[in-house]
Amino acid sequence: MREVMTELMQWWSAGETVGVGTVVGTWRSAPRPPGASMLVGPDGSAVGSVSGGCVEGAVYELSEEVVESGRPVLARYGVSDDDAYAVGLTCGGILDVFVEKVSQQTFPELGAVAADIEAGRPVAVVTVIEHPDPTWLGRRLVVHAEEQEDEELPEGGRVEPAEVPTGRWVTPLGSGSLGTLRADDAVRDDARGLLAAGRSAILTYGPDGERRGEGMRVFVAAHAPKPRMLVFGAIDFAAAVAKVGSFLGYHVTVCDARPVFATKTRFPGADEVVVKWPNNYLQDEVDAGRVDARTVIAVLTHDPKFDVPLLEVALRLPEVAYIGAMGSRRTHDDRVARLIEAGLTDAELGRMSSPIGLDLGARTPEETAVSIAAEIIALRWGGAGERLAEVDGPIHHHRAPGTDAPL
Repeated sequence: MREVMTELMQWWSAGETVGVGTVVGTWRSAPRPPGASMLVGPDGSAVGSVSGGCVEGAVYELSEEVVESGRPVLARYGVSDDDAYAVGLTCGGILDVFVEKVSQQTFPELGAVAADIEAGRPVAVVTVIEHPDPTWLGRRLVVHAEEQEDEELPEGGRVEPAEVPTGRWVTPLGSGSLGTLRADDAVRDDARGLLAAGRSAILTYGPDGERRGEGMRVFVAAHAPKPRMLVFGAIDFAAAVAKVGSFLGYHVTVCDARPVFATKTRFPGADEVVVKWPNNYLQDEVDAGRVDARTVIAVLTHDPKFDVPLLEVALRLPEVAYIGAMGSRRTHDDRVARLIEAGLTDAELGRMSSPIGLDLGARTPEETAVSIAAEIIALRWGGAGERLAEVDGPIHHHRAPGTDAPL
């Protein structure tokens, strides 16, 4: 939803009602990831995409129906042998789209959620997409990394629950609860885990949040701050890498100890440019908790006085998504020898991608940046970096085993 939030908030703030279709599950070669959203505005305009153009028409019509009826719908789109072009998803994939109407009445917490996303505060929105009791569909729970106390919640947050004849405590639709305290507690814990990983997913429970059971499915849309790309070395290759990193959705920092080279003018594609010794900067960021399993590190200095102390810190970190180091094979061999002398183990050295990037035959800084980006993407999703025309199997890979890297 992040990519359509500006338009959604304009309509929501004006008191309008919007049809929203969100991808909640994908299989095989589905073109858009979970969390991708499409809006149908009150003026009939369409914003965003759930399939790159394949099923937008069907989702548009369904959104209009949902806005009219007020009843959320979970729809599955794919192809079949007898009617392969029924909905236009010709890529062979399957996707589930949850369609709902959004307004200040149905989603009063949206303003606070949008503010959290804009400020870079981690927040997850949990929505019931399947339940044996249809009145549960569309109920939401907003989850933060650290839960706020009820009395400190802003207007539009949790409201006082009302007792019902069953003896369970529930809160009205759109008030920030799935329906019962038991369901809220169970889902909140799991949603925080997904939020920490920056990953959106469907979770399954019993009808009242039982962990061992089926009947209720919820979609957790995790809105974590952008993952970080740390680029060390204020050289022309760094400018190209910063530009590509920003394009891929990273918050990009370029760091170099030389103030004459580390300037914002030379790196307009970076979110920030820092003048500091690289190893000191990285250690400070680690100590401040700003380096996590989604962080990618590109060491482009290929100067031992900078990159060896930096790699000593980077390669000993418990978890980062990627560590790449630029340099010729001779530079690589010299670097490895120095790191071994510094006490790094074979396992720690094995985490380093050096020479950096995939074998694309790249020569220019821009081509090299594409090579580095391609390696980061391949490692994230488990791709082999081969030509698709020469391999069989699915085009879109699922998450690489054992990783929780985000898009």
